[in-house]
Amino acid sequence: MDSAGAADTSTGGEGPSSGGAGKAGPQRGAAAAAPSRYESQKRRDWNTFLQYLRNHKPPLALARCSGAHVIEFLRYLDQFGKTKVHAPGCAFYGHASPPGPCACPLRQAWGSLDALIGRLRAAYEESGGTPETNPFAARAVRIYLRDVRESQAKARGIPYEKKKRKRAPAAAGQAHPAGESSTSTVLSGGSSGSGAGDGSGALLRGSSSS
Repeated sequence: MDSAGAADTSTGGEGPSSGGAGKAGPQRGAAAAAPSRYESQKRRDWNTFLQYLRNHKPPLALARCSGAHVIEFLRYLDQFGKTKVHAPGCAFYGHASPPGPCACPLRQAWGSLDALIGRLRAAYEESGGTPETNPFAARAVRIYLRDVRESQAKARGIPYEKKKRKRAPAAAGQAHPAGESSTSTVLSGGSSGSGAGDGSGALLRGSSSS
């Protein structure tokens, strides 16, 4: 979404005779055209994934991309991770608050990867792909994310609990229609226990060949 051209606001005077009528429209259009933070992040993630495919050896066409390639991409991203994941042999394995440093590697937190896959899944279909061929929705990717969640929970001593939707209190004197309830929408994106420092904005930096 390209923003509309900025309007010239340097006209002198504020009265009707200043000739400024009609110039507020483009300004409102520019504000309305600005993408949301989510849309901007989704676009960056999508462009980075496409760059990853181009740098793949051999280069990989999007049409030939499978769930296995998506998992390969997620593993590639671990080198940019900021979450300490203790190995089973580490003295701090399973400790939520280790008392000292260790040589265990940094990884992408499960919450960051889960949110990333959600954005890429949406971007794929917005770019003309079909749900049936969406590699980000592949069963293998879901299993991989589940395994990452469980292994990180054990390694870091932080259980991942699914957030429950809370029922919003009904306004006084108003009742919900039968069979309906007001719930709060839980959006994926840094879910609980995902690890500090793994902001999705910094998740993807210049992709290179795997």
